[in-house]
Amino acid sequence: MLLLSKKTFVSLFFLLISFSVFSQSKDVPYVVMISFDGFRYDYVQKYAPKHIKKFIKKGAAATSMLPSYPSKTFPNHYTLVTGLYPAHHGLVDNSFYDADRDAFYTMRQRDKVEDPYYYGGLPIWQLVQQNGMKAASFFWVGSEAPIQGVYPTYYHNFNNAIPNKNRIQAVFDWLSLPEAERPHLITVYFSQVDSIGHKFGPNAPETQAAVMEADNLVGMLMAGLKKIDLPVNVILTSDHGMYEMKNEADKFLYTEDVLVGLDNKDFVFVNSGTHANVFLKDKLKEEEFFKRIAAKENHFKVYKRADIPKNLHYNDHPRIGDLTLMAETGYSFYSKESLTKKPETRKVWGVHGFDPYTTPEMGAIFYASGPNIKKGKTIPEFQNIHVYPFIATLLGISVPQNIDGDAKVLEGIIRK
Repeated sequence: MLLLSKKTFVSLFFLLISFSVFSQSKDVPYVVMISFDGFRYDYVQKYAPKHIKKFIKKGAAATSMLPSYPSKTFPNHYTLVTGLYPAHHGLVDNSFYDADRDAFYTMRQRDKVEDPYYYGGLPIWQLVQQNGMKAASFFWVGSEAPIQGVYPTYYHNFNNAIPNKNRIQAVFDWLSLPEAERPHLITVYFSQVDSIGHKFGPNAPETQAAVMEADNLVGMLMAGLKKIDLPVNVILTSDHGMYEMKNEADKFLYTEDVLVGLDNKDFVFVNSGTHANVFLKDKLKEEEFFKRIAAKENHFKVYKRADIPKNLHYNDHPRIGDLTLMAETGYSFYSKESLTKKPETRKVWGVHGFDPYTTPEMGAIFYASGPNIKKGKTIPEFQNIHVYPFIATLLGISVPQNIDGDAKVLEGIIRK
């Protein structure tokens, strides 16, 4: 029997530990998640982008992915990286009122965007970093704030002037870092499909051109990844779709008419177009306000917070109004005063924010391809809360218990 000295035993022990950690690191795949804001679930069928179609054939694709309510950019991008509904992570809209601070959060205010106070949950980049890996983000919602005191390992402050191709190049640069510095998770955001869709509507040739620009970026990404000898899984996704609004007089719901007779000293009003929120300064007036607004219902419905339809998971956060007004699909709330100063002259334009369960056009995309993704799989429609646990599973990380998403929903497309 060979007897080892204590010193030799300790040296061998740490050698084995180091070898084990190194082996695990080599075996852990990489995930790159790309978001094309406003890329509707049917744009691939509608516009036939060749690179994305090729990507789908090599991997898995959902018929549609349901955004969380409201189907807006900030809430849903943050849901994708927390696995929580907006009412559970706190980013309940692109713009909202926080009564505790008596302050408004808007996505265009740099100080608010960078304030961790507004962000709940455990972002996927923090989960990755807690498990000994690095993470990188190029413009993803929440990545610019030190949530729980932590940023992604690598991140950029939002600047839409940075060319899209530079963002793709950043993926290659990050994956080319030495292994110890290389991020296993990379999230990248692009806005062009959404901004053009808003301006011209989802059926315009300009929107088709924006989809084709996104397609070229996918082609660039996949061609570049072939030159990098790493097991990289790519997810193409979006936050929501787009609905074509028509410039017809009856589609304009004027807030002045809805709130007529109500003293604006008694409430704070937040108009988000497809929906609006009323925050009461005196909670005892809730029933009075509800009845007065309900009496004016015309192509919209008003709800007390507790009565918002349960399937929307949008009734248990104080940043949601005491009363929420939801417009029917195709209608939207406007200020008569604002439209008088700047009339709407377009014949059509694009809007999102409607109930995704009643408005198919709100559907987003989910496509995945890579060494750990089964080829040729079609996934039925699912909620975007399930993307977070899917990424964690791909990276071999235990899925947190306190999220809304379920790893089982997408486990069928993972190649073991």
